[in-house]
Amino acid sequence: MKCPKCQHEQPRAAECRNCGVIFAKYEAVQKRRQKDEARKEKESASGSGIARYVQLALVILVVAGGIYYFTGDATDDNLAMPGSTSETGIPAPASRGSAGLQPAGELNAGSSTAAASADSIVLSGSSPVERARRATVSIETPWGTGSGFFIDKNYIVTNKHVVEFDQGELEKIQRKIQTNRRLIDLEEQKIAQMRRELRKMPKGPARSQLEILIRQRQEYLAKVTVKQQQNEDRLARLEKDSAAPQIKIILDDGSEHFAGYMISSPQYDLALLALFSHDGVSLEKPPPDRPIRQGDTVFTVGSPVGLRHTVTSGVFSGYRKREIDNHVFLQTDAAINPGNSGGPLIDEYGFVHGVNTMILRDTEGIGFAIPIDRVFEEFSSSLPASF
Repeated sequence: MKCPKCQHEQPRAAECRNCGVIFAKYEAVQKRRQKDEARKEKESASGSGIARYVQLALVILVVAGGIYYFTGDATDDNLAMPGSTSETGIPAPASRGSAGLQPAGELNAGSSTAAASADSIVLSGSSPVERARRATVSIETPWGTGSGFFIDKNYIVTNKHVVEFDQGELEKIQRKIQTNRRLIDLEEQKIAQMRRELRKMPKGPARSQLEILIRQRQEYLAKVTVKQQQNEDRLARLEKDSAAPQIKIILDDGSEHFAGYMISSPQYDLALLALFSHDGVSLEKPPPDRPIRQGDTVFTVGSPVGLRHTVTSGVFSGYRKREIDNHVFLQTDAAINPGNSGGPLIDEYGFVHGVNTMILRDTEGIGFAIPIDRVFEEFSSSLPASF
């Protein structure tokens, strides 16, 4: 016989005469070793399967987090658009009690409302301020509210951002909604893939865990899909309204009219509305011998946060030039709140010196108006010959 350890050949015996190994014990040790190796291989195969499902679960959690980031209720990327906005950043239809438009660009509504302002005043009778109040109108669009005033009995001047929705903002909303729809489609595909994987799995903890994850993702996807559909419906209405907006004009007596047509300035935040169903009280620009000076008392008229024909007072602080385009503005500390955009800035004699346009972000008492001369320069060809 041959020794299984050292290969020494000898007659049959209980142990090897060369290395001394006992054949029976050696065979028993070898059999135990083989059993141990077989058990380890089985455990390794089982462990790799569980690891695969653990990795799948981690991928699921990461993707779910990404879906939540793009479709959840976060407001850090909501768009700064005029008027009332929904939690998704899409402007909601305007209502009479809603806040007015926020100025565009570097501007923001940061000051207190005119209703609570200490310099809010109410004048009656036939004073110059009362005439300005009667000449001022409230303007409502599908995306917000603002103010305007008659510069002729049938023509109203306002800010362009009051009556025109920013196409750049509209494109941002469109891109966001398209991205969210794509993420929803990918999530549906991922859930279908997980269900196919589930059918191949044997019963056990890994299968139960995957079933729970699939159910949770389906519930979350159902909620997100409903919200996405609402956003798509709002976007469709916004696209329709921005293409042909219905601009409602509310006069001092509460009567409602719709603008006949609109002309917007390519250079300034100005727009001209025509209203032939009513002859309004118009404001006049100051004569050449009455220029506005620093420290002069001024008044603003408008509809901040839905409070129509609110009058606030202050002083003319000076002329300011914007470096990016060299446009000159009138600065005042009279309160200009959301909804005042497009209203008049008048002096104590009732002459209109500017169109209230914006305030400086994160400040109080720093508001700006476009000089009234810019209005007549931009729209002289559309106004009556007397201008």
